[in-house]
Amino acid sequence: MDSLRRGFSSLRMLIDSHAQQPRTQAATEHAEHNNNLEHHGGGALTGATVSQLLLNVECRAVVATAAKVKIHVSTVDSYDVRKHCSTQIAKRSEDGAFGASMDCSVDCRLQNHGRMEVRVYREDDSREHCTRSCLAFTSFSIRDLLRSKEPHSSLKLRTMDGGNEVGEVRVSRLQVEEETEEHALENRSSVLCDALHGSVQDKEHSPMMRAALCSQVCKVYRFQTEDHRWLLVREQMSETPLSFSLPKQLLSSLIKEHTDRVLEVKELSDLSPHWDGLRHDIIAHCNQLISCYQQTQTELDKLSTSSCFKASSSKSDRHLQFIPTNLHSQRMEVTGPDSSGVWYEVITFGAPADHHQAFKHGGLKRLISKHTGHKHSSVSYSREQSCRARELLASIAQLQPLIFGLAEELLSVSVEVHLGRLQEVLESLKEQTTMFIHALQDELVRSALLDINNRSASKDGGSHVHTNGLVCEVSHSDQEGGLSPRLQDGEEYSQEEWDRTWANVGKCLDCIIAMVERLQGRERLLREQSSPESQETAGDTKSQNAASPSSFSSSSVGSWQEQLLPLVVTLRDCVREAVSKARAAMTFVVLQGAVAATVAQGPTLIVQRRHAVFSQGLSAVVCGFMLKLFGGLEDPEFLQQLHSVGILVQFEGLLSTYGEEVGMLEDMEVGVADLGSMAFTITEAKSEQIDDLLPTLSGSWGSFVVEVPLPSETFRSLPQELQAGRLIRVEPVLFNIGINQHQSLAERFGDSSLQERVNQQSCERLKAYCNRLREKLPHMAGIQSLLDLLTSLDRSMEAKKRKNVEVLWITASLCRKVNGVRLTSCKSAKDRTAMSVTLEQCMILKEQHALSQQNFSSALDSMRRSRLSWGQMLGCYAHSGFSVSGLDPTECPSGLQSSWLQLLLASRRHFYPVAFLLVTSHLLVLWLIFSLVILLAKYQ
Repeated sequence: MDSLRRGFSSLRMLIDSHAQQPRTQAATEHAEHNNNLEHHGGGALTGATVSQLLLNVECRAVVATAAKVKIHVSTVDSYDVRKHCSTQIAKRSEDGAFGASMDCSVDCRLQNHGRMEVRVYREDDSREHCTRSCLAFTSFSIRDLLRSKEPHSSLKLRTMDGGNEVGEVRVSRLQVEEETEEHALENRSSVLCDALHGSVQDKEHSPMMRAALCSQVCKVYRFQTEDHRWLLVREQMSETPLSFSLPKQLLSSLIKEHTDRVLEVKELSDLSPHWDGLRHDIIAHCNQLISCYQQTQTELDKLSTSSCFKASSSKSDRHLQFIPTNLHSQRMEVTGPDSSGVWYEVITFGAPADHHQAFKHGGLKRLISKHTGHKHSSVSYSREQSCRARELLASIAQLQPLIFGLAEELLSVSVEVHLGRLQEVLESLKEQTTMFIHALQDELVRSALLDINNRSASKDGGSHVHTNGLVCEVSHSDQEGGLSPRLQDGEEYSQEEWDRTWANVGKCLDCIIAMVERLQGRERLLREQSSPESQETAGDTKSQNAASPSSFSSSSVGSWQEQLLPLVVTLRDCVREAVSKARAAMTFVVLQGAVAATVAQGPTLIVQRRHAVFSQGLSAVVCGFMLKLFGGLEDPEFLQQLHSVGILVQFEGLLSTYGEEVGMLEDMEVGVADLGSMAFTITEAKSEQIDDLLPTLSGSWGSFVVEVPLPSETFRSLPQELQAGRLIRVEPVLFNIGINQHQSLAERFGDSSLQERVNQQSCERLKAYCNRLREKLPHMAGIQSLLDLLTSLDRSMEAKKRKNVEVLWITASLCRKVNGVRLTSCKSAKDRTAMSVTLEQCMILKEQHALSQQNFSSALDSMRRSRLSWGQMLGCYAHSGFSVSGLDPTECPSGLQSSWLQLLLASRRHFYPVAFLLVTSHLLVLWLIFSLVILLAKYQ
């Protein structure tokens, strides 16, 4: 024990001396500092006390034979011995240096007395094993680095025993411009750190952003512009908790919707065998979906609450069917000499498709078309019409017994001949009958009766087998439950027939009212004639007549009841006939609405596939919308655009039209179209807790609304239309261009008509959205340039070029012009998606921020290497790197080729896949010709 205590004491002395600060002073500062800090789990400090230090580390002459090293930077102080900061793999450049950029979190205590340590390891990766040995290390004071008058610090790399110098490391703080004025050096350094502290810690780590993003990884670059100035580029890739939270809410909404529909059809009265068979089909369809969705929900609830990512290796798992694959937000912040941070966002995720059911029989578009071609035509009613039909059924069921009861009471009162009571009952009967007639005048009843008659007339009889095994023989007399409103004389049914039905009820009521008035008039006349004789025998006759109805003759009593009875019977018959027809019509509406929402959508597998594809796209769209909203809260034009025109959502697909990816594209086409029925609304959050800032889903299939909460202060700064709950409509478009070798085969020997049709339809919707935007916001910035871009898009679409990636580039530019949400997908959002995103980012840097052409290729290589390391770290890739067209896993593939990418093709490694695709397609042609020659020679 004593030896262990002496060891700890020696270690403490070594650390204190290494930190170049006395133990007592460090302890005092540490105690004072802890009184003003809040600690999280694991000892991490809150964002308010942490700043970002951006470093560029360059190592030289470490080991002459090393081709690749791993550079590890960590912070060290007296009490937190080592905090992990960043580790990156670096390759030897042409001048023999290993370079890496680091984004390190540095709190106040470390700025005062902390140090940073740089270690260099040799990397020897292979598929069988991976070894790592430490080559050298060095350390430096953070305070000295921040206060240094030189932007660069050169340090000696020593072996682990400290005996030999084996190289040199140069550490520099990344800034937009080089520091030239010595007196402003310290101020510029603090301004940079404060700016990063404000944007990264306060804004990017705010509760709003944490509700949309999680598990962030970032990389910082500094690139030179054409005028030899500097750009500071920050790349950030993040997962999102919406990957799981929104699909869970969707499953709950679908379960509730189908449960309510089962209750709706069960509440209908006794039906004929045909209609009862339809009801059984609906219930069986809904129960099957409810059972499946409940199982999926149970499996998702078993997962960890921190789950927010589905790897591509799990895309076929049944319980993850509703979860988007490899969903990430790709964000790039550019800080230039003349601009503060400008953000560009792209959401990447695997193409929304149902990999669990696979694509043996095609995707959703083909499956729905086959089902639509085989099913009988049916009348479809909206959910609003079905709700109104249920309300009418309830109203009829309530009013009919009231009318019958009041009619009976009217006959009873007529026996007593009590004028006051008779008038009260008559007024009540008039009121209830008027309400009954008003309910029957609904246009829905009239149109439903006509639809029933048309369906009856279009069928010559036959049989239908329901899911319960019941075979129902359908004839004219029993068509639609035997409630078809046909005329007795062989005439065709018309809408006037229903008008006569409810009008007869009103006429019967008018007859009763007229009869009562006539009887009351006759009774008054009799009283007037017998008035002198009554005064001689009984005194005050008027008071006795008002108090007692018994003074009337028995003959008048019998006359009242006899004359009212046939009119009351006729009223009952007319009400009964109207109720029968109205009930049949409304039952038809409810059943047909339920059929259209369930059985008519196809087998449960098709419906489940459609819901799963919608769910995957939903999470991605909501994540992109939230990021776009948070970035535009201070832009009044953008906020006005939201409530007046809606938001454009552009899906960029990189799927080929060959093999199973055709099915994925068909799934994606239907899923994107379904997303057009959803809408957003902005609400005020209860608090600034993350749980209260998460979006919530409400509504039913075909009319879902996503509520995005904002903190109270932010919400009150919005326009009144958005605060009032104005819906923000979504306009989704899908543009797909296949870019891999399979697309070459499809364009030469297959069929790419699906891609052409999808792009043409989306082009029309994009034009319509831009036209609405120009009408509503004619003075919006950049609105005039939309016409030129749309014209360029038309020319590119008409060109019919192979792998016409110009379509993707133009539509991406249009989307950014109109503040739209960009989403990029390939099969699993790995190789092709990463290549597309990095190329787009570099093109943005070149066109929008004047990135020099000499730095274009190096910037592209750096960004693609970071995507490779991120993918390995997050488990996106099954192997150690990309694997496309037989490339070496350590090389980044290039799947995008066209005339406008000459900058990219300047590098040989990016040209190789293009040549490979061309050679492969020509070899395939030669192989087919050679096989044909052999077959002809064999059979001659």
